[in-house]
Amino acid sequence: MSQYVVGLTGGIGSGKSTVAELFVEQGAGLVDADAIARELTVADGVAMPMLTAEFGRKILSPDGALDRAAMRQLAFADPSIKNRLECILHPIIRKISTERCRAATEPYVILAVPLLVESGTYRDRCDRIVVVDCPESLQIERVMARNGMSADEVKAIMATQATRQQRLLVADDVVVNDADKTKISEQVKMLHSNYLALMAEKLKASC
Repeated sequence: MSQYVVGLTGGIGSGKSTVAELFVEQGAGLVDADAIARELTVADGVAMPMLTAEFGRKILSPDGALDRAAMRQLAFADPSIKNRLECILHPIIRKISTERCRAATEPYVILAVPLLVESGTYRDRCDRIVVVDCPESLQIERVMARNGMSADEVKAIMATQATRQQRLLVADDVVVNDADKTKISEQVKMLHSNYLALMAEKLKASC
């Protein structure tokens, strides 16, 4: 695995992707669990035969990929479905993300995991945890604008995730994303410098 791995997480609508991109601009590597999940669930994705066998063809979009909206509705109707879905996807995502962290050549890697707190396993794989934080009202507003969901639909998704307080409890660092991109960028630049220093200390200690 890369010499230094920083876990990045935050609730839906917190701005994780924006923050991850800013770290990449500074020179960090990026391994994105959500992107891996999308790779696994396209029409010819590795996970699709298992998902179809488990849940039937009702979860398929017309092109044969996973219909995320249909899957989300099933999971809300039956909480056990969410667990079954995660039992299929999460081990594959963990394996691929570990391989990509190991293959990274950047000074350190941002391992972006939306459910990092909920999974309970990624903490052991990260040298540092950074949480993207913003008021819950802003999360709801952003997701409604981005995905065309109602406030109740966004709140239902948030209810399945760790609370804001739970995420902040595991954070080594916090990026506050409640203002313009310039202020977020300033926070990322400071953390980037810190991670380079911590990575150098880790390398020195291992010699």
